[in-house]
Amino acid sequence: MKKLIPIYTILIILFGFYIYQVKDGLFHNNTDNRERLQGSLNDEFVMVTFQGGIDYWKKALKGFEDAAGKLNVSVVYRGSANYDLHEQITILEQVISKKPAGIALSAINPTALNDTINKAMEAGIPVVLFDSDAPESKAGSFLGTNNYVAGVKGADKLASDLSEEGKVAVITLPNQQNHKERTEGFMNTIKGKYPNMEVVQVLNGEGNQLVSQQVAEEILTRYPDIKGIFATEANGGVGVADAANKLLKEDLKILSFDVDKQTLDYIKNGDISATLAQGTWEMGYWAMHFLFEQKESSLSIEDASLLLPEYVDTGLSIVTNQNVDTYYADYK
Repeated sequence: MKKLIPIYTILIILFGFYIYQVKDGLFHNNTDNRERLQGSLNDEFVMVTFQGGIDYWKKALKGFEDAAGKLNVSVVYRGSANYDLHEQITILEQVISKKPAGIALSAINPTALNDTINKAMEAGIPVVLFDSDAPESKAGSFLGTNNYVAGVKGADKLASDLSEEGKVAVITLPNQQNHKERTEGFMNTIKGKYPNMEVVQVLNGEGNQLVSQQVAEEILTRYPDIKGIFATEANGGVGVADAANKLLKEDLKILSFDVDKQTLDYIKNGDISATLAQGTWEMGYWAMHFLFEQKESSLSIEDASLLLPEYVDTGLSIVTNQNVDTYYADYK
């Protein structure tokens, strides 16, 4: 046994040396990786949306900027002033002409921007979709809410608030992919799960507070016994609440979408029953990382995009007057 002790000692020393070499190698490799993951401030990544003045985009842009800070790259934001397809296409074309390092795009229409998106990809400019998809374009990834599931959750919440009885309506944007999915999930759930409820009307609020108020007034006048309205975006929710207040419909249950300050205020004072909050910071944060990975890849832009997840669900939560105070931090 004593003869074996020197052998064991040598083996232990050699094993220790091996572990040291492995750890040292990993450390240097990780250091090299961190260096490779640092870009240049000359690398300009652009976020493109529509209705650029609304609060909704602030958290997505904050996530985009936070990721850019870690990667040492630059950020530019471009949002069309209006809910206008041609305006967004024009802005996207202008962005492409400047050959940015990458584009994070929320598509106002699921098909009409395909040619422009593909033009960017073919020019070697990576494009990632967030919030609202263009699924048939060459952009490889979409980061956003599972909007069909959001519609299902919305139906369940409104049904719970109404004790699973009564007429309801939807105010939406029928030509935008994410809103189509929310509406479909909501309507299918009401029809298949709640036999004592009925969706009596679906109208276009155009993503505009005043228009949404007008169409809500139309619904409330046509169906005086209606019990609830689901608005698939924040301006719509506020507009519905204004209509209900104007027509003294105090018992109307209103379910909205997203968490701008006015929506939070309306939940706090009881004008809106609840809203569905998306993971918008996560959309922006991971969109930047996805774009950076494509830009830094030795592969072509299209091949690099195939290595990234096709879809990332960025989460959803329900905001009521019980937890609304926790959502005010972004507006202080």
